[in-house]
Amino acid sequence: MEVELYVYDLSRGLARQISGTLLGTQIDAVYHTSIVFGGVEIFFGLGVQICRPGSTHHGAPMEIVPLGTTALPQDVIHEYLAVLKRIYTPESYDLFLHNCNNFSNDFAEFLVGRGIPEHITSLPQTVLNTPFGQMLRPQLDSAMRSMTQAPLPPSSAPAAEAAGVSQAASTNGASSAQNGESGVVGTGIVHNVTSLKEVERLLQAASKRCAIIFFTSSSCAPCRIVYPAYDELAAEAGNKAIVIKVDIRQAREIASRYQIMATPTFMTFVGGEKENEWTGADERKLRANFGLLLQMARHPHSNLHLPLLLRVPRQPSASTKVPALDKVMAKMGDFGQAPEIQAVKDFVATRNSEGSREATLPDLKAFSSAVKRATSELPEESSFAIVDLARAAMMDVRVSSYFAEEEGHHMLSTILDYATSENRPQRPYALRLVTLHMFCSMFASPLFVTHTLRDPKVTSALLLLLDQNLVDRDRETVRVTAATLAFNLAVVVSRQRESGDDDEVLAQGCQLQLLLAVLEAIGTEKDSSQAFSRCLWAVGLLVYCADKESEVVEYVKAAEVASTLKEKAAVFPETRGLVLEMADELIGKGLK
Repeated sequence: MEVELYVYDLSRGLARQISGTLLGTQIDAVYHTSIVFGGVEIFFGLGVQICRPGSTHHGAPMEIVPLGTTALPQDVIHEYLAVLKRIYTPESYDLFLHNCNNFSNDFAEFLVGRGIPEHITSLPQTVLNTPFGQMLRPQLDSAMRSMTQAPLPPSSAPAAEAAGVSQAASTNGASSAQNGESGVVGTGIVHNVTSLKEVERLLQAASKRCAIIFFTSSSCAPCRIVYPAYDELAAEAGNKAIVIKVDIRQAREIASRYQIMATPTFMTFVGGEKENEWTGADERKLRANFGLLLQMARHPHSNLHLPLLLRVPRQPSASTKVPALDKVMAKMGDFGQAPEIQAVKDFVATRNSEGSREATLPDLKAFSSAVKRATSELPEESSFAIVDLARAAMMDVRVSSYFAEEEGHHMLSTILDYATSENRPQRPYALRLVTLHMFCSMFASPLFVTHTLRDPKVTSALLLLLDQNLVDRDRETVRVTAATLAFNLAVVVSRQRESGDDDEVLAQGCQLQLLLAVLEAIGTEKDSSQAFSRCLWAVGLLVYCADKESEVVEYVKAAEVASTLKEKAAVFPETRGLVLEMADELIGKGLK
């Protein structure tokens, strides 16, 4: 597909005429941009908005820039667009720091491997570099919202053949994925395949799940009878099965490989091995056999009686309490008077009192540098203050997403390295506590899971932070917060298993290290039922539906973890039901 950048001038020529006099620098236009491909125009304003190309309230584009072509399958584009929609929300819009051009640049880099022209992305900074721009920044941001965040005209809906981009970005409805070899397997869709190599790739991806192939032909009238049912089954299955369709008139190599003599023919696979084959356009038989296929492919743990474990929340937990900003700033003394730190304090205060829509993002790059300086310039006992300020700022998804994607994860790594005490005395209690809270808050950003946790340096430091704080003998609050962070990491592992995604965020070795840290905490905990319960939840989520040959399962079986858990039931009797359920059912029966 060809990908284009539509460029609009929100000032309609006025900027070119008056910018030199008003700002002291020449501005050719106030740029608004959107990405156009496949019959739709996508841009950021009142959230991520989708319409027919050229049908927005901005009128005709002043320029159309060809960006290149993308070979990405539509299901992959849909999944990425769904992530962007969680980041580019209506309330997160900021004319200077989080605008339509930032969205277009991110989307373009994903689609074609390069961003949009620099003179467009650098325009906000050009304006802010002028005294007039700095002075009127809040007024300009407010005044432009009626244009940048206006709703779409009713007549701008995409054409029917292009509307799937909009629908798939916001729903899990079935759609068709054309043949491609991107390495990504969509869920809830039908994969239309024409190459044997692609069939083999999809079946390999289903080696821990199940798959079905519908061999059809464009000239087969009975085949069309079951097309709607097949699409429905794909949507209902979601990530539980890979659903494939092959037109044998376009894929004779596949038909020969699987010896297809008639259409429609259906073939099912469990764990990569062929399970069943039948012919005929019988919708009832198709639905019955597909239901049986899903049942056969279920993890054995799904047949266990685990009512208490299955009630454990699958959402990460975090503190949303905003600190007393005056006290935080007072702790930093003169260091806190730096403009980049004051700007973050003002941002947090505005967001807390007026909402994120009114809070203009500060210079986060400068703040990251300030955090680095703080580790050497602030007294150790006061260093928690700047971390607490960072934690409060990262309650805003724009800020947490920025630092989740920051090159080298400099700020997060700086805080982790400073807060952990390998080869040196243990860091102060307040610093360790706010660091734990901050990383619990980071789970609010989907990019923290997809980007940051895949950085081995960050993951290693996080696990060290847990090792050192889960067993803090003197501070129950630290143990509870560390147990919350451990639980959040276990939630990530559990949710990824449920999604059927084999590309693990936490590698097997990291999962085992997390399990060992949590089990040590369970073994030493004597006072806090809250810390014990969250550690217990983490163990349950790490074990439930784990691969039977995984390091986690092998350790749990070898170390007699069930006995350890039962011993603690006497210490915390309120958890006895869950302890016995995990020890006898999940481990006792589930790991046989």
